[in-house]
Amino acid sequence: MKEKLSMILSMVVFGTIGIFVEYINMPSGFIAAARGIIGASVILAVMLITGHKTNFKKLSKKLTVLLASGVAIGFNWILLFEAYRHTGIPAATVCYYMAPLLVVGVSPFIFKDKLTLRQIICILIALMGVVSVSGIFQTNASKIIGILSGLGAAVLYASVMIMNKFMGETDDYERTFIQLAVAGLVVLPYGILTMGDIEFNTKSTVLLVIVGVVHTGIAYLVYFGAIKKLKSRTVAILSYIDPASAIVLSSIVFMQMPKVYEIIGVVLIMGAAILSETEKRRGIIKEN
Repeated sequence: MKEKLSMILSMVVFGTIGIFVEYINMPSGFIAAARGIIGASVILAVMLITGHKTNFKKLSKKLTVLLASGVAIGFNWILLFEAYRHTGIPAATVCYYMAPLLVVGVSPFIFKDKLTLRQIICILIALMGVVSVSGIFQTNASKIIGILSGLGAAVLYASVMIMNKFMGETDDYERTFIQLAVAGLVVLPYGILTMGDIEFNTKSTVLLVIVGVVHTGIAYLVYFGAIKKLKSRTVAILSYIDPASAIVLSSIVFMQMPKVYEIIGVVLIMGAAILSETEKRRGIIKEN
């Protein structure tokens, strides 16, 4: 029960990140770079304080895939934050959570898993949901950019999930530290080039630090501490608390009720994702 509560807590925290980003008056690239660097620093501090012993020999064997996943995470954040700005938190979050279904779709080719009729139907339902959420017949250029950014983030998110399957027994803390550090450092040049004349006002700076420390460093530590003792299926199902809480909380904070077609899209995608994840198959443990 303790692990489930920790998992739920981390998912709710992840679900609020869009609200914080909305109030940070800084470019997406800069926010992503700062998030990675601050989050990695928090994890490194915990490792040093607890006297964590690093197995460099084992770590070096997975260095290539660790670096690649870190790059994917960094650009995934940029696209997700851009999606927030262009299309709003609910639609962006729902498109982002196409990632698990993308993994289901490619798993027969990568992991030789059997793709069942149920999973095929779930993927088609989710695609219908994306079309509905996008409001494609009532949208504008900015929202289209947001939808495409959200889907692009989902593709990168799915690639990270797949790469994590090839990391073997890599220590969770070491893996996450490298991924976050690489993510931050890789997008830092992009963040600097696009930062323009940033005004480091108190509100934006404080919120940026919170996103780095709470939503990245601490949340990841709680998350990984929980999933070690939970079944993959439980982790997958509880992960959908993230988008659900994001949609509900953003609607409350910004006092914006979702449109009917957005609600239909949310129901289709979330229903398809949960239905797919509850089917017995090889578990894919998610990363945010």
